[in-house]
Amino acid sequence: MDDRTLLLEAFRAGIAGVEPEFATARAAENLDLRHAHRVIAIAVGKAAVPMARGLAAVVDLADGVIVAPDHGEAPLPLIVGGHPIPNEGSAAGARRALEVAASAGPDDVVVCLISGGASALLAAPARGLDLDDLIETNRALLECGADISDTNIVRKHLSAIKGGRLAAAAVPARLITLVLSDVVGDPLDVIASGPTVPDPTTFGDALGVVERHGIFDRLSGRVLGHLERGRRGLVDETPKQPHVRHEVVVIGSGAVAAEAAATYLHSQQVPARIVSTRHTGEAREAAVAALSTESYGDEVLIFAGETTVTVRGSGRGGRNQEAALAAALEIDGRPATFLAGGTDGTDGPTDAAGGVVDGGTIGRGLAANFDPFAALADNDTYPFLAAAGDLIVMGPTGTNVADLWMFRRRVEAEPTDSGYQP
Repeated sequence: MDDRTLLLEAFRAGIAGVEPEFATARAAENLDLRHAHRVIAIAVGKAAVPMARGLAAVVDLADGVIVAPDHGEAPLPLIVGGHPIPNEGSAAGARRALEVAASAGPDDVVVCLISGGASALLAAPARGLDLDDLIETNRALLECGADISDTNIVRKHLSAIKGGRLAAAAVPARLITLVLSDVVGDPLDVIASGPTVPDPTTFGDALGVVERHGIFDRLSGRVLGHLERGRRGLVDETPKQPHVRHEVVVIGSGAVAAEAAATYLHSQQVPARIVSTRHTGEAREAAVAALSTESYGDEVLIFAGETTVTVRGSGRGGRNQEAALAAALEIDGRPATFLAGGTDGTDGPTDAAGGVVDGGTIGRGLAANFDPFAALADNDTYPFLAAAGDLIVMGPTGTNVADLWMFRRRVEAEPTDSGYQP
């Protein structure tokens, strides 16, 4: 098969390797629930519905709630929330999750199923704040280029459920958290803003994020006042001690998806190497750095992680589309193929998962009267990649472990670039 098809098939294999229903059912089979009076499930995130189905296939569920970004066949009541910006459904879902957790007694087990997107989908404003405060703060953090760790430090300190507060609501029940990780390195306090684990950060840290990214003027006086009162000790900090009857299992991650992609490539007798499972940075710069990785022969280089985009324009796109177009400029006219895709099937506020580009991408876009440099400057990569026929559109995948990038450079052909000069 050609390299574009090969990388797309490897991308699909990576996604299949972190299929949430199977991963959750497999993990649930190893849980000791023999003495539970009731098992209560709280499933939140882009993979919430299939994770809940996986748990329900193994365990009899007495109660619970699912908070997801869209509808699906669900074994528990489902509330549709907003992502990447929280909405009223997110607030309703957070309230219900807290109620369900608080209803558990000492002989009950609360199983929390956490996947990517849960930070936006669980939006319970702290006392004195409202949903609009969370929405405008979330939007400012997304647009300033803050990474997920910094973003979630602020989110936790504006929330009544994040940063260990959901775990506090579940006392005195036994608590189990199964995690499909979308964060590089699988830090439990960062994934979904750590609703069931202790939070090592402070209100002072949250104010530091706001200052470092220069977004004071984008936040409401209520938000800034809340953070300042917290820094002065006038608002309770997030919990710093763990729930005493808690176990956490990471059932899937970017590293697992990368391994699955590599296994597929090896099955096709294609050499493949995982370069990094902690790939971060500004998307377009990280793409150029990935292309500079030394390769051997015609091997496929694989990267897993999550980059960021500093939004300066008003166009359509996402971090993977930015990476793809930046890569296309680097490999213009050369015998190389680069794929960047979100494992959830979406990239930014678009219907694309990302893009797969090659040495002809820039020429195809120019032929359709699109300027690649203008597209990057305006964060408007979606129309260029669409015109070049290089978008990856596959719909929601039901899972989310951040992003997979793959790059193959052929060694036998001579480069013939498009001749385009900005």
